[in-house]
Amino acid sequence: MSNEFDASEFIDDDFQAARKSSPALTSNPFAATAGEVDRAPTREEVDSRVGETQHKLAELKRLQQDLERERAALEETRRRQLEFTTGRQEMVQSLTRGVGLLEVAEFTARRDAEQMAKALLELREAHTKIQGIHEEGWTKDNLQVELTRALTIIENARMEWNGARLKFPLLSGPAAVPVEAAPARPAESGLGALIKEKRYFELCKLGFIVTWPLVLAAVGIFVVLLLRYR
Repeated sequence: MSNEFDASEFIDDDFQAARKSSPALTSNPFAATAGEVDRAPTREEVDSRVGETQHKLAELKRLQQDLERERAALEETRRRQLEFTTGRQEMVQSLTRGVGLLEVAEFTARRDAEQMAKALLELREAHTKIQGIHEEGWTKDNLQVELTRALTIIENARMEWNGARLKFPLLSGPAAVPVEAAPARPAESGLGALIKEKRYFELCKLGFIVTWPLVLAAVGIFVVLLLRYR
């Protein structure tokens, strides 16, 4: 068993002696600091702190301006990216639709052009065949044969013409009526034609000739009535 605990064994005698000889070690080490805190700041210290505060405010303002410029740049970038995305989608849709429509229109136009060229060739051939009919060279012996051949050519040309009209509505428009084929106006006869052919003086004479019997009859009736009531 060990001996009982002795507190005097843990005391440094040299440190205790030095502490008694030095009053600084026995006093409060924080007394000077507390005194400095309670002391009012001098004008130089206040000016220094004001300058530091203004410097910090200027730094914060500069930092705010930098952040605002960065935010404006980011917003502009976001706007341009949105414009790029929207514009690309819009143009892709429009161009896809336009290409499809033009391809269909081109195919239709090419097909119509081919059909029109074919119809034009057939109409020209039919026209040439009809122009090649010369009835003045027919004789009594070959009249029936030539008539049959000519009627066949005309019938084939009519079929070509009707087929072309069905394909191309342009051919169904009103045709110009030749001057010689215009229907003649019926000739006027009687009093109407006579009036158109006479001049003013002659028309006056004609009117007098037509109305003088009526004038004489009216004068006679007036004279009879006058004699009766005298």
